[in-house]
Amino acid sequence: MKTFKLHLIRHGLTRGNLEGLYIGSGTDLPLCKEGKEALSRLQDQFTYPVVDTVFTSPLSRAVETAQILFPAATHKMEVQDLREMDFGVFENRPMSELVKDPEFAAWMDPSSHTVPEGAENRADFYRRTGDALMKMFEYMMKMGITEAACVTHGGVIMSMLAQHAFPQRKPEDWMADPGCGYTVRCDVQMWMRDGMAEAIDVVPYGYLDDQEDPEEEE
Repeated sequence: MKTFKLHLIRHGLTRGNLEGLYIGSGTDLPLCKEGKEALSRLQDQFTYPVVDTVFTSPLSRAVETAQILFPAATHKMEVQDLREMDFGVFENRPMSELVKDPEFAAWMDPSSHTVPEGAENRADFYRRTGDALMKMFEYMMKMGITEAACVTHGGVIMSMLAQHAFPQRKPEDWMADPGCGYTVRCDVQMWMRDGMAEAIDVVPYGYLDDQEDPEEEE
């Protein structure tokens, strides 16, 4: 049976990352100089897949990362549902400050149904990101695209894989470094029957060769 591979990659560093700010979709930051240099080093040291189709979050940091990592791709599509969560009143604030805020702690509680002012409901975020993964595979299947990349945000990748990937893991176990991520594979039967995909590798290739096997069960 034909399989379809999708490379999920977190965008490069922004100034907000370096300054320890809590940045979601409410803040559209570009890559910083250090972020662009770090992506270039990854390209020099490791190997990225060659694809002609790239899905991206509409936010600048993801679009710029896609342009750097996949300059030859002729089909780049911005997908609104690949944007990061909007953090509302917590947006663009220092994490060192937020960890002392009891309202922020309440929102971080997985059992909490609190939604900060202006923020996206967590359940809505999970639903749209999970649906986005399955819709990308559906598009690939319909168009006969057997391999593609998706440049998005760390929280989006964690949400998608925690819901729809084997091996099953908690969201925090799917964290990815800037410019890095995971390759997932799906076929029509998996997509239709299970709504699942299999995580088979890390991106770029060789990135974790000297570290613990990312597919090893814990």
